[in-house]
Amino acid sequence: MLKRYKYFLIVLFIANTIHAQDTVRIMAYNILNYDISDTSRHPYYRTVVQNSNPDILVVEEILSQNAVNNIRDRVLNTIGIGNFSAGTFINGFDSDNAIFFKTSKFAFISNIPIRTELRDINEFKVVHIATSDTLRLYAVHLKANNTTPDQQQRAREVDSLRKVTNTLPLNSNFIVLGDFNIYGATEPAYQKLLQIIPGNEGHFFDMLNLPGSWNNSAYAVYHTQSTRVRQFGGGATGGMDDRFDMILYSKAVNEPGGVTIVQQSLNAYGNDGNHFNDSINKPPNNAVGQVIADALHYSSDHLPILALFRFESTIGITPVSNEIPHEYKLYQNYPNPFNPVTTIQFSIPILRIVDAAGGQLVPHSMREGVFISIKVYDIIGREVSELIDEQLTPGEYEVNFDAGNLPGGVYFYRLTAGDFIDSKKMILVK
Repeated sequence: MLKRYKYFLIVLFIANTIHAQDTVRIMAYNILNYDISDTSRHPYYRTVVQNSNPDILVVEEILSQNAVNNIRDRVLNTIGIGNFSAGTFINGFDSDNAIFFKTSKFAFISNIPIRTELRDINEFKVVHIATSDTLRLYAVHLKANNTTPDQQQRAREVDSLRKVTNTLPLNSNFIVLGDFNIYGATEPAYQKLLQIIPGNEGHFFDMLNLPGSWNNSAYAVYHTQSTRVRQFGGGATGGMDDRFDMILYSKAVNEPGGVTIVQQSLNAYGNDGNHFNDSINKPPNNAVGQVIADALHYSSDHLPILALFRFESTIGITPVSNEIPHEYKLYQNYPNPFNPVTTIQFSIPILRIVDAAGGQLVPHSMREGVFISIKVYDIIGREVSELIDEQLTPGEYEVNFDAGNLPGGVYFYRLTAGDFIDSKKMILVK
């Protein structure tokens, strides 16, 4: 049995040190007050998703856990583009957001709601399996309509979001996506999203940077609402004339290496730019075929917004031994003091469970492992870096910490693995 474990760790060593790259499709889609009783739209949803083929799908206006299960089981997992799972769903005070992802590419970590005056903003946290990169996706559905009070409320909702992103460690990978209900570049909510504040990287980038009001024919190809010119099934009418749905991204995602957005990849799926103030399915649609255009028209009053992201890295977590540890352990970093790079080593033991039949302690599945977190904090307890936040199998590992962007001083690093917590002090000398 030990030989098999050693062989598994050798395979793991190779897997964790090779260069990994993957381009993934992330899509946001307001699916128009979807509840479990509304199965008539399932064929249209299937057509849209099968042809757009997202690896992550974030939806707005979903109304219940049963509705989430329906989209997962009766839409996504019936169309043959991969096995989808759903992240934890939180039922808020109004319509809600949900995340679905291909299990071959991502693992789900958490859903943390950010409370606003109307709807929750949800922080969905996922890990890309091939590269171990963590990505936070902030799903939004801001206040609708265009009066001054509506604009002011959207700005306050963005303030709630920025209070969170402003506290994230430098070089964090995050995006915000969904239905913003913003009408133009001068609106306060949009300005607050892009505002650079010294000392943090909580702001967002917009690939398009469209000046002025977005409700005009010059921006027709970027519009996402409304797919309809007549009233049916709820939702807005008036034809394609508003850029409500967006995907914005952090400074780290805007720069090469790690998680990076593919420039010029952002598009309103199914919009050919020739349907200003018209329904999206009026022939011809030069972006998609008529069947897909009809599906977009009948499924929702919004088009999906889609962008490509490249995950590229050499995994920074390195196995250092083929022996199986018997206990959790966090070692002192070396060198210490250091400038600016140091190495942190830690151990994960074999997890054991009780065999219900014989009452024996037996090894837990090697593949399941345990979620490991290693974070670095400054002298006053502020998180400055997240080195690891993912599932690892038993073994001895090390990870490098580069403090090139930090001032000299005393820092602490903490390992959390289930009920095990340990921390140690290190000194950065500059």
